[in-house]
Amino acid sequence: MPSLDDLKKRIKSVKSTQKITKAMKMVAAAKLRKAQENAEKGRPFSQKMQNIILNLTKSISDPANAPKLLVGNGKDKVYLCVILTADRGLCGGFNSNICKLAKVNFKKIINEGKNLKIITVGSKGLDQIKREYGKYIVKKFSFKDKKIISFNEAEIIGREIISLFNQNEFDKCILFFNNFKNVITQIPQAQQIIPVESQSSEIKDETLTYEFEPDEDEILEDLLPKNISTQVFKAFLENAASEQGSRMTAMDNATRNAGDLVDKLTINYNRSRQASITKELIEIISGAESL
Repeated sequence: MPSLDDLKKRIKSVKSTQKITKAMKMVAAAKLRKAQENAEKGRPFSQKMQNIILNLTKSISDPANAPKLLVGNGKDKVYLCVILTADRGLCGGFNSNICKLAKVNFKKIINEGKNLKIITVGSKGLDQIKREYGKYIVKKFSFKDKKIISFNEAEIIGREIISLFNQNEFDKCILFFNNFKNVITQIPQAQQIIPVESQSSEIKDETLTYEFEPDEDEILEDLLPKNISTQVFKAFLENAASEQGSRMTAMDNATRNAGDLVDKLTINYNRSRQASITKELIEIISGAESL
């Protein structure tokens, strides 16, 4: 059984941890509001861009001449998986949930006899994936030094993906990230960005007809690379909100658990102290009676 001094030190240590987790919860809550606003503002833009691309696709007269980024290269052999995770931990299951979904897809791709290539964005995802799938990783990105992820970072990832595609390094590209729903719920997502999935968006205003200038092919050649970066940036925004929401929930649970542990340790401390006092009284009384 631990001594009174050990219990006192442990209570003090747990209280210090509780203060840290409470402070981290408050910081995450402050960051969450802005991150959530950014994620919600980014959704309509990325969705509208998808709709424009699909409208342009329907207007193409000769599908054989359509850009490869739109329709793919006609092959289905090599898959590039881009895993977007955080560079920091202490955010519950945020990173592990993305990696779990990615690993399920990895196994499916490998079991079907197809080739797998992986790009990791964020050190936490790299740490989890390299243990089992390290030989498939072709590129690693980390933006630890960046306080806020901007569109410039998304363009870096987008240019790398397009460069690999132009070199015929892969046939399909899938993006993995967490979709922010609320503070408690973040849903891991797998979005195919090359070729563009026609069923991923619903075109509204079907009664309207559009006239494009210049030709649809020219617009798509310029718009499709921007769409890749836009979808990556949307994933960054969703991840940022999901990370803060998950960290806020995790730190709230840690704070409450620390409080429960302090209560249990305090009860044990009081019992041990009472037992020690009782023992000393018995010894005094026994000594007095022996005299």
